[in-house]
Amino acid sequence: MQVDDTELWGIGEVARKTGTPVKLIRHWSDVGIVPPAGRTGAGYRLYDAGALARLELARTLRELGLGLPEIRDVLDREHTLAEVAGAHVDALESQIRALRTQQAVLRSVTRRATTAQGLAHMNRTARMTAAERRTLIHTFVTGTLGDLDVPTYRRGLLAATPELPDDPTDQQVDAWIELSELVADPALRAGMRRMARYAAEHAPGEHDEAALQAMHRLTDFWTERVNSAMRDGIAPDSPAAEPVVAAVVAAWLPTQTLLSDDGRTDGPAARKLLVEQLEVGSDERVERYWQLLCTINGLPVRPSMAAAGAWLVTALRTSPAPGARAAELDGIYDDGADAWQTAGPAGVLDACARVLDLVQGLVSAVDPVADPEAFNRPTPCADWDVRTLLDHLVWENLLWAGLADGAPRSDFAADHLGDDHVAAFRDAARGSLAAFRRPGMLDQRYGPAPGRRIVEQLVIEMLVHGWDLATALGPAAGHPGDLVPDLAEAALPVVHEIYGPLPRTEGGSFGPPRPVPDDAPALDRLAAYLGRTVS
Repeated sequence: MQVDDTELWGIGEVARKTGTPVKLIRHWSDVGIVPPAGRTGAGYRLYDAGALARLELARTLRELGLGLPEIRDVLDREHTLAEVAGAHVDALESQIRALRTQQAVLRSVTRRATTAQGLAHMNRTARMTAAERRTLIHTFVTGTLGDLDVPTYRRGLLAATPELPDDPTDQQVDAWIELSELVADPALRAGMRRMARYAAEHAPGEHDEAALQAMHRLTDFWTERVNSAMRDGIAPDSPAAEPVVAAVVAAWLPTQTLLSDDGRTDGPAARKLLVEQLEVGSDERVERYWQLLCTINGLPVRPSMAAAGAWLVTALRTSPAPGARAAELDGIYDDGADAWQTAGPAGVLDACARVLDLVQGLVSAVDPVADPEAFNRPTPCADWDVRTLLDHLVWENLLWAGLADGAPRSDFAADHLGDDHVAAFRDAARGSLAAFRRPGMLDQRYGPAPGRRIVEQLVIEMLVHGWDLATALGPAAGHPGDLVPDLAEAALPVVHEIYGPLPRTEGGSFGPPRPVPDDAPALDRLAAYLGRTVS
């Protein structure tokens, strides 16, 4: 059909040409997006080439997400295409940010045990504006510090506000959600107040940049020394920790401006003060607060000092004065009595052979072929699975045999099991017995200790960790407390004598003693004294 020499098409033909549903064309005609060029005598709509062009542009803009009012503005030239596109880009960026925030929240949910109520809180928190985030932290800081006269500390906390970027990563959104939950923790508030009060009492006034940099260097120094000791397997409550403690104290003393020149020496007063500072400054919640702020603000996050701080506090408490633990052990080791005479004619050597044979049987009972999860099962040793425990059993034999042979081991962090844990333990146990049976070894002096004390140490380690392994193996291994009752009975007074004075701190070799019935088997009582929970 022709109107003014222009070719016209009905609505069905337009639908076929453009692939647009008839219903949509009719709707867009009604709202003025694509008005018809004319009508037939019967009233049917007709469209010309210009209408088809409007329709194609309208479809494109709609697919890009523009609403009908914006599309009409473009088609009627009330705004240019560039103007509308620019406005729509801004709108899309806002939508994209919102979608990414939603995505980050949902990913955070997959990493947490989140309730429906918790999800609602996380969603609200993630959507907070910058002003709302600053208000939340400001309220936390002012509420935490209250009326404390700590202007420097207060300014520092208020200046460190979370600045979540417009396009945050999942980690930044997750950190903000965690931070918003953390600031509601009363324990964080208590830790912050404790630090603020201590800082005001011991380091009042402004902190210059040089002093802050010096403190950072000191922190890097002592954490590296302590982490190195931990990697080497040095226990904080052993005399081997003393050189590390002495080096840290020597580096720390010059920073203590409140100490007199005469007081800047390594001694009980200095070590007591350092323990105080570490305990005040090593609050894990406060440390986490600053780590989360750094993550949110895109700043480098310092590694956690919690483990190193716990190690150093334990070492300082073990030796509150230089050489205190070594002197304490000297007195113990001078006692010439052998507590293991009941174990057999050879005393401690017979005890060692018997307990190694017992542990060999327990090690052999771990069968990862029959039980693919055998290595992964938990043990009474915190954070240790069965494989880690087996590796430690082998290491203890290698360690004490090396000391007995005058060749101390330094491969604490290595894998000592290989592909055959049974053979690894058997060979290590044979090596330790061979070293201990060398003529004269029991009476030879190793520092302050006679050789029999080295053998005794391995016996105790195998008894306690044998109990751990038997517990992890479950009923198949029998009741752990029923193992070698006479050796466990003989070990109890030795363990009380050697380990009784040690601080039972988080970083120490043993946890606090656990309750156990007085009539419990001796090995159960031994395990409980060294921090195990006996069921």
